[in-house]
Amino acid sequence: MPIHTSAKQHPHDDAPDTADAFRRLATLPAGPERDALRDEIVEAWLPMADRLAGRFRSRGESFDDLRQVAALGLVKAVDRYDPELGNAFESYAVPTITGEIKRHFRDHMWTLHVPRRVQDLRNRVRFASQDLSQTISGRRPTVAEIAEHAKLSEEEVKTGLEALESFTALSLDAQLPGSEDGYSLSDALGSPDPALDTVVDREAVKSRLAALPERERTILYMRFFGDMTQSRIAEELGISQMHVSRLISRCCGRVREQVMRDVA
Repeated sequence: MPIHTSAKQHPHDDAPDTADAFRRLATLPAGPERDALRDEIVEAWLPMADRLAGRFRSRGESFDDLRQVAALGLVKAVDRYDPELGNAFESYAVPTITGEIKRHFRDHMWTLHVPRRVQDLRNRVRFASQDLSQTISGRRPTVAEIAEHAKLSEEEVKTGLEALESFTALSLDAQLPGSEDGYSLSDALGSPDPALDTVVDREAVKSRLAALPERERTILYMRFFGDMTQSRIAEELGISQMHVSRLISRCCGRVREQVMRDVA
């Protein structure tokens, strides 16, 4: 059954006459015939979905993506619409499509994830600031003024103002405000400290070193903390250099084995 644009007045100029098609759709069982009629209805209403998507095209998302989201909302509206309730399809489809687009912005367009409550505060603060900017000239509205206008507490307004900065993120390569020498955020970032690995290793062997016999602890201290040569240690303790070498190797091997066993 072909779908055509009716001369009957609709709330929207691009609203086709699909009342009969929807009634027929409700009576068809699942199958190719029903799917084909459903696709015709969706195609007939796509111009209106595109127009609704166009209302949001200046908010940082590509228009093609917005059209896809609006089309998804349209499909949901077609599937859920019940003609027996007596309401025109467009009165049901418009809020469904608009809600789908807004949900897309809420769930996918925030650089930082914030709770739904904070997103709502952001919108109320933004709308209140826009309203006040039309009546206040030469300055931005204060937190107290926004709170009074939006019927919020000042703490809620501060939270909403912080959320205004969370929708998009500053590039690490962007020049910082007030910087005239090209200094960017990436220049202020630190790097991993190689000494951290030394701290971990030192803490791991501390208890094992304390358990060594006193002479072995003394030799290791003289070699690795006193920076003494093996011959100097041998002379200091009255033993051969070869003996000192064997003791150092044996102690280091034992401590390493014990630490690795603890890790495993």
